[in-house]
Amino acid sequence: MPPAVPSPILRRRRLGNELRRFRELAGLTGDQVIERIGWASASKLSRLENGRSRPDPEDVRVLLDLYGVPEESRDELLGITQEAGDMRGWLLKNYPVMTQQQRGWAELEAGCAEISEYNPVLVPGLLQTPGYAKLRILSARQVDQLAGDPEPGEDPETEVRARLARQSLLTRSPDAPRYTAVLEEAALNGHRAGPPEVLREQLGHLCELAMLPNVTLHLLERDTRIADFFLPPTAFSLYRFADPLDPETLAIEGGFTDVMSTEVNTLNRYKVVFEWLCSAALSASDTLSWLFEATGRLTEAAGPPAVASGPATAPVQRRPAGRLTDR
Repeated sequence: MPPAVPSPILRRRRLGNELRRFRELAGLTGDQVIERIGWASASKLSRLENGRSRPDPEDVRVLLDLYGVPEESRDELLGITQEAGDMRGWLLKNYPVMTQQQRGWAELEAGCAEISEYNPVLVPGLLQTPGYAKLRILSARQVDQLAGDPEPGEDPETEVRARLARQSLLTRSPDAPRYTAVLEEAALNGHRAGPPEVLREQLGHLCELAMLPNVTLHLLERDTRIADFFLPPTAFSLYRFADPLDPETLAIEGGFTDVMSTEVNTLNRYKVVFEWLCSAALSASDTLSWLFEATGRLTEAAGPPAVASGPATAPVQRRPAGRLTDR
Protein backbone atom coordinates (compact mmCIF):
# COMPACT_ATOMS: atom_id res chain seq x y z
CA MET A 1 0.00 0.00 0.00
CA PRO A 2 1.20 3.57 -0.61
CA PRO A 3 2.75 4.98 2.57
CA ALA A 4 1.41 8.10 4.23
CA VAL A 5 3.20 11.14 2.85
CA PRO A 6 2.57 14.85 3.32
CA SER A 7 0.16 16.30 0.79
CA PRO A 8 2.19 18.31 -1.76
CA ILE A 9 -0.77 20.62 -2.37
CA LEU A 10 -1.04 21.48 1.32
CA ARG A 11 2.72 21.81 1.67
CA ARG A 12 2.76 24.39 -1.14
CA ARG A 13 0.07 26.41 0.58
CA ARG A 14 1.81 26.19 3.94
CA LEU A 15 5.14 27.21 2.38
CA GLY A 16 3.47 30.15 0.65
CA ASN A 17 1.87 31.33 3.87
CA GLU A 18 5.23 31.19 5.67
CA LEU A 19 7.07 33.02 2.87
CA ARG A 20 4.46 35.77 2.93
CA ARG A 21 4.70 36.02 6.73
CA PHE A 22 8.50 36.35 6.71
CA ARG A 23 8.35 38.90 3.87
CA GLU A 24 5.96 41.04 5.90
CA LEU A 25 8.14 40.64 9.02
CA ALA A 26 11.05 41.91 6.93
CA GLY A 27 8.97 44.97 5.99
CA LEU A 28 9.16 44.29 2.26
CA THR A 29 6.53 44.62 -0.43
CA GLY A 30 6.25 42.16 -3.28
CA ASP A 31 7.62 44.73 -5.74
CA GLN A 32 10.63 45.38 -3.51
CA VAL A 33 11.41 41.65 -3.34
CA ILE A 34 11.19 41.29 -7.12
CA GLU A 35 13.48 44.30 -7.60
CA ARG A 36 16.14 43.12 -5.12
CA ILE A 37 16.23 39.54 -6.39
CA GLY A 38 15.97 40.52 -10.03
CA TRP A 39 13.22 38.11 -11.05
CA ALA A 40 11.82 38.91 -14.47
CA SER A 41 8.20 38.20 -13.55
CA ALA A 42 6.34 39.75 -10.63
CA SER A 43 3.83 36.89 -10.79
CA LYS A 44 6.50 34.38 -9.75
CA LEU A 45 6.46 35.56 -6.13
CA SER A 46 2.68 35.73 -6.15
CA ARG A 47 2.39 32.13 -7.34
CA LEU A 48 4.81 30.98 -4.65
CA GLU A 49 2.99 32.82 -1.86
CA ASN A 50 -0.39 31.51 -3.02
CA GLY A 51 0.83 27.92 -3.32
CA ARG A 52 0.03 27.75 -7.03
CA SER A 53 3.41 26.62 -8.32
CA ARG A 54 5.96 23.92 -7.57
CA PRO A 55 8.68 25.68 -5.57
CA ASP A 56 12.28 25.64 -6.72
CA PRO A 57 14.54 25.04 -3.66
CA GLU A 58 17.07 27.60 -4.91
CA ASP A 59 14.36 30.27 -5.26
CA VAL A 60 13.22 29.56 -1.71
CA ARG A 61 16.81 29.81 -0.39
CA VAL A 62 17.20 33.22 -2.04
CA LEU A 63 14.00 34.46 -0.38
CA LEU A 64 15.00 33.08 3.01
CA ASP A 65 18.35 34.87 2.75
CA LEU A 66 16.67 38.13 1.81
CA TYR A 67 14.19 37.91 4.70
CA GLY A 68 16.87 36.95 7.25
CA VAL A 69 14.97 33.84 8.34
CA PRO A 70 16.49 32.17 11.45
CA GLU A 71 18.35 28.90 10.87
CA GLU A 72 15.78 26.70 12.65
CA SER A 73 12.87 28.06 10.63
CA ARG A 74 14.98 27.99 7.49
CA ASP A 75 15.69 24.25 7.80
CA GLU A 76 12.00 23.54 8.39
CA LEU A 77 10.92 25.57 5.35
CA LEU A 78 13.50 23.92 3.10
CA GLY A 79 12.14 20.55 4.22
CA ILE A 80 8.61 21.68 3.39
CA THR A 81 9.91 22.88 0.01
CA GLN A 82 11.18 19.39 -0.74
CA GLU A 83 7.82 17.85 0.24
CA ALA A 84 5.97 20.47 -1.81
CA GLY A 85 7.79 19.39 -4.97
CA ASP A 86 6.40 17.37 -7.79
CA MET A 87 4.91 14.08 -6.60
CA ARG A 88 5.21 12.36 -9.97
CA GLY A 89 8.01 10.00 -8.92
CA TRP A 90 6.17 8.95 -5.77
CA LEU A 91 2.98 8.33 -7.73
CA LEU A 92 4.71 6.25 -10.38
CA LYS A 93 6.44 4.18 -7.70
CA ASN A 94 3.39 3.47 -5.56
CA TYR A 95 0.50 3.38 -8.03
CA PRO A 96 0.28 1.06 -11.05
CA VAL A 97 -1.36 3.80 -13.11
CA MET A 98 -2.26 7.43 -12.48
CA THR A 99 -3.94 9.92 -14.82
CA GLN A 100 -3.71 13.70 -14.59
CA GLN A 101 -7.28 13.95 -13.33
CA GLN A 102 -6.80 11.43 -10.55
CA ARG A 103 -3.34 12.71 -9.68
CA GLY A 104 -4.70 15.92 -8.20
CA TRP A 105 -6.98 14.01 -5.86
CA ALA A 106 -4.20 11.57 -4.92
CA GLU A 107 -1.92 14.50 -4.00
CA LEU A 108 -4.64 16.04 -1.84
CA GLU A 109 -5.46 12.76 -0.08
CA ALA A 110 -1.81 12.00 0.72
CA GLY A 111 -1.11 12.57 4.39
CA CYS A 112 -4.80 12.71 5.33
CA ALA A 113 -5.77 11.71 8.84
CA GLU A 114 -9.50 12.13 8.22
CA ILE A 115 -11.78 12.43 5.19
CA SER A 116 -15.50 13.28 5.34
CA GLU A 117 -17.58 13.16 2.14
CA TYR A 118 -21.12 13.76 0.94
CA ASN A 119 -22.54 13.44 -2.55
CA PRO A 120 -26.25 13.91 -3.32
CA VAL A 121 -26.30 11.80 -6.49
CA LEU A 122 -23.16 9.63 -6.74
CA VAL A 123 -21.12 7.11 -4.80
CA PRO A 124 -17.84 8.90 -3.90
CA GLY A 125 -14.84 7.89 -6.00
CA LEU A 126 -12.98 6.22 -3.11
CA LEU A 127 -15.90 3.78 -2.76
CA GLN A 128 -16.66 2.97 -6.39
CA THR A 129 -16.41 -0.43 -8.06
CA PRO A 130 -14.85 -0.73 -11.54
CA GLY A 131 -18.27 -1.09 -13.17
CA TYR A 132 -19.76 1.90 -11.39
CA ALA A 133 -16.69 4.05 -12.04
CA LYS A 134 -16.70 3.22 -15.76
CA LEU A 135 -20.42 4.02 -15.99
CA ARG A 136 -19.87 7.43 -14.43
CA ILE A 137 -16.86 8.22 -16.64
CA LEU A 138 -18.58 7.21 -19.89
CA SER A 139 -21.77 9.10 -19.08
CA ALA A 140 -19.77 12.29 -18.37
CA ARG A 141 -17.80 11.85 -21.61
CA GLN A 142 -21.04 12.18 -23.58
CA VAL A 143 -21.48 15.70 -22.23
CA ASP A 144 -17.91 16.61 -23.25
CA GLN A 145 -18.45 15.31 -26.77
CA LEU A 146 -21.77 17.09 -27.28
CA ALA A 147 -20.25 20.30 -25.89
CA GLY A 148 -17.52 20.14 -28.53
CA ASP A 149 -14.63 19.51 -26.14
CA PRO A 150 -11.59 18.97 -28.40
CA GLU A 151 -9.69 17.03 -25.73
CA PRO A 152 -10.50 13.31 -25.92
CA GLY A 153 -9.30 12.66 -22.37
CA GLU A 154 -7.74 9.51 -20.99
CA ASP A 155 -8.81 6.07 -22.12
CA PRO A 156 -11.81 5.15 -19.91
CA GLU A 157 -10.23 1.90 -18.77
CA THR A 158 -7.05 3.75 -17.77
CA GLU A 159 -9.10 6.35 -15.91
CA VAL A 160 -10.96 3.57 -14.06
CA ARG A 161 -7.72 1.89 -13.01
CA ALA A 162 -6.32 5.21 -11.81
CA ARG A 163 -9.45 5.90 -9.75
CA LEU A 164 -9.30 2.45 -8.20
CA ALA A 165 -5.59 2.86 -7.41
CA ARG A 166 -6.44 5.77 -5.12
CA GLN A 167 -8.70 3.50 -3.10
CA SER A 168 -5.74 1.68 -1.54
CA LEU A 169 -5.65 4.72 0.75
CA LEU A 170 -8.51 3.23 2.77
CA THR A 171 -6.70 -0.05 3.44
CA ARG A 172 -3.25 1.46 3.88
CA SER A 173 -1.50 0.00 6.89
CA PRO A 174 -0.92 1.01 9.60
CA ASP A 175 -2.05 4.62 9.17
CA ALA A 176 -5.16 4.55 7.00
CA PRO A 177 -7.22 7.74 7.38
CA ARG A 178 -10.51 7.80 9.20
CA TYR A 179 -13.12 7.90 6.42
CA THR A 180 -16.78 8.88 6.83
CA ALA A 181 -19.29 9.24 4.02
CA VAL A 182 -22.98 10.10 3.89
CA LEU A 183 -24.59 8.28 0.95
CA GLU A 184 -27.91 9.30 -0.55
CA GLU A 185 -30.43 6.52 -1.17
CA ALA A 186 -31.00 7.94 -4.65
CA ALA A 187 -27.37 7.18 -5.53
CA LEU A 188 -27.82 3.48 -4.71
CA ASN A 189 -31.42 2.66 -5.51
CA GLY A 190 -33.51 3.13 -8.64
CA HIS A 191 -33.19 3.08 -12.42
CA ARG A 192 -31.45 6.47 -12.60
CA ALA A 193 -28.52 5.24 -10.53
CA GLY A 194 -27.44 2.52 -12.96
CA PRO A 195 -28.17 -0.97 -14.31
CA PRO A 196 -29.13 -3.58 -11.66
CA GLU A 197 -25.96 -5.64 -12.16
CA VAL A 198 -23.76 -2.56 -11.64
CA LEU A 199 -25.66 -1.49 -8.52
CA ARG A 200 -25.64 -5.02 -7.11
CA GLU A 201 -21.85 -5.17 -7.30
CA GLN A 202 -21.56 -1.63 -5.90
CA LEU A 203 -23.81 -2.39 -2.95
CA GLY A 204 -21.87 -5.57 -2.17
CA HIS A 205 -18.63 -3.63 -2.23
CA LEU A 206 -20.05 -1.00 0.13
CA CYS A 207 -21.01 -3.79 2.55
CA GLU A 208 -17.37 -4.88 2.68
CA LEU A 209 -16.02 -1.36 3.05
CA ALA A 210 -18.47 -0.56 5.84
CA MET A 211 -16.91 -3.35 7.92
CA LEU A 212 -13.42 -1.84 7.77
CA PRO A 213 -12.43 -0.39 11.18
CA ASN A 214 -11.55 3.03 9.75
CA VAL A 215 -14.60 3.39 7.46
CA THR A 216 -18.02 4.69 8.57
CA LEU A 217 -20.91 4.88 6.12
CA HIS A 218 -24.27 6.59 6.76
CA LEU A 219 -27.27 6.23 4.46
CA LEU A 220 -29.61 9.20 4.03
CA GLU A 221 -33.04 7.90 3.08
CA ARG A 222 -35.08 9.74 0.47
CA ASP A 223 -37.67 11.37 2.73
CA THR A 224 -35.45 12.15 5.72
CA ARG A 225 -35.53 15.75 6.87
CA ILE A 226 -32.18 17.45 7.47
CA ALA A 227 -32.22 19.96 10.35
CA ASP A 228 -34.92 22.58 9.63
CA PHE A 229 -35.59 21.39 6.05
CA PHE A 230 -32.03 22.18 4.99
CA LEU A 231 -31.13 21.03 1.47
CA PRO A 232 -27.39 20.50 0.76
CA PRO A 233 -26.70 22.31 -2.52
CA THR A 234 -23.70 20.32 -3.72
CA ALA A 235 -21.26 17.47 -3.14
CA PHE A 236 -18.31 18.23 -0.89
CA SER A 237 -15.37 16.65 0.92
CA LEU A 238 -13.50 17.74 4.05
CA TYR A 239 -9.84 16.81 4.60
CA ARG A 240 -7.90 16.93 7.85
CA PHE A 241 -4.18 16.14 7.78
CA ALA A 242 -1.78 14.31 10.05
CA ASP A 243 0.39 17.42 10.44
CA PRO A 244 -1.74 19.88 12.46
CA LEU A 245 0.00 22.82 10.78
CA ASP A 246 -1.32 21.76 7.35
CA PRO A 247 -4.63 23.59 6.94
CA GLU A 248 -7.87 21.65 6.76
CA THR A 249 -9.22 21.72 3.21
CA LEU A 250 -12.66 21.77 1.64
CA ALA A 251 -13.29 20.44 -1.88
CA ILE A 252 -16.61 21.33 -3.51
CA GLU A 253 -17.67 19.29 -6.51
CA GLY A 254 -19.63 21.36 -8.99
CA GLY A 255 -20.15 18.73 -11.65
CA PHE A 256 -17.65 19.98 -14.21
CA THR A 257 -15.67 22.36 -12.00
CA ASP A 258 -14.11 21.65 -8.60
CA VAL A 259 -13.31 24.35 -6.04
CA MET A 260 -10.95 24.04 -3.07
CA SER A 261 -10.73 26.28 -0.02
CA THR A 262 -8.88 26.48 3.29
CA GLU A 263 -10.83 29.53 4.48
CA VAL A 264 -11.85 28.80 8.07
CA ASN A 265 -15.35 30.31 8.02
CA THR A 266 -16.23 28.45 4.85
CA LEU A 267 -14.94 25.16 6.25
CA ASN A 268 -16.88 25.64 9.46
CA ARG A 269 -20.14 26.01 7.54
CA TYR A 270 -19.58 22.73 5.74
CA LYS A 271 -18.61 21.02 8.99
CA VAL A 272 -21.98 22.05 10.43
CA VAL A 273 -23.75 20.71 7.34
CA PHE A 274 -21.88 17.40 7.58
CA GLU A 275 -22.89 17.03 11.24
CA TRP A 276 -26.51 17.64 10.23
CA LEU A 277 -26.22 15.02 7.49
CA CYS A 278 -24.74 12.42 9.85
CA SER A 279 -27.44 13.12 12.46
CA ALA A 280 -30.24 12.78 9.92
CA ALA A 281 -28.86 9.65 8.24
CA LEU A 282 -29.07 6.07 9.47
CA SER A 283 -26.49 4.93 11.99
CA ALA A 284 -23.50 2.95 10.77
CA SER A 285 -25.04 -0.37 11.88
CA ASP A 286 -28.45 0.42 10.38
CA THR A 287 -26.73 1.53 7.17
CA LEU A 288 -24.92 -1.80 6.93
CA SER A 289 -28.23 -3.63 7.41
CA TRP A 290 -29.81 -1.49 4.67
CA LEU A 291 -26.92 -2.26 2.31
CA PHE A 292 -27.18 -6.01 2.93
CA GLU A 293 -30.95 -5.97 2.39
CA ALA A 294 -30.68 -3.88 -0.79
CA THR A 295 -27.99 -6.21 -2.15
CA GLY A 296 -30.22 -9.20 -1.40
CA ARG A 297 -33.21 -7.64 -3.17
CA LEU A 298 -31.18 -7.02 -6.33
CA THR A 299 -29.72 -10.54 -6.19
CA GLU A 300 -33.19 -12.05 -5.88
CA ALA A 301 -34.51 -9.89 -8.71
CA ALA A 302 -31.70 -11.13 -10.95
CA GLY A 303 -32.99 -14.69 -10.58
CA PRO A 304 -31.05 -17.94 -10.18
CA PRO A 305 -27.75 -18.49 -12.01
CA ALA A 306 -28.11 -19.53 -15.63
CA VAL A 307 -27.53 -23.24 -16.35
CA ALA A 308 -25.95 -24.26 -19.65
CA SER A 309 -27.58 -27.09 -21.61
CA GLY A 310 -26.04 -30.57 -21.50
CA PRO A 311 -25.62 -32.96 -18.57
CA ALA A 312 -21.83 -32.64 -18.41
CA THR A 313 -21.82 -28.85 -17.89
CA ALA A 314 -21.86 -27.44 -14.38
CA PRO A 315 -24.06 -24.43 -13.54
CA VAL A 316 -22.51 -21.07 -14.26
CA GLN A 317 -21.51 -19.46 -10.97
CA ARG A 318 -21.98 -15.74 -10.58
CA ARG A 319 -18.97 -14.01 -9.03
CA PRO A 320 -20.01 -12.72 -5.61
CA ALA A 321 -19.44 -9.07 -4.88
CA GLY A 322 -15.94 -8.85 -3.50
CA ARG A 323 -13.14 -6.49 -2.70
CA LEU A 324 -11.38 -4.85 -5.56
CA THR A 325 -8.55 -6.95 -6.91
CA ASP A 326 -5.91 -4.25 -6.38
CA ARG A 327 -6.54 -3.93 -2.63
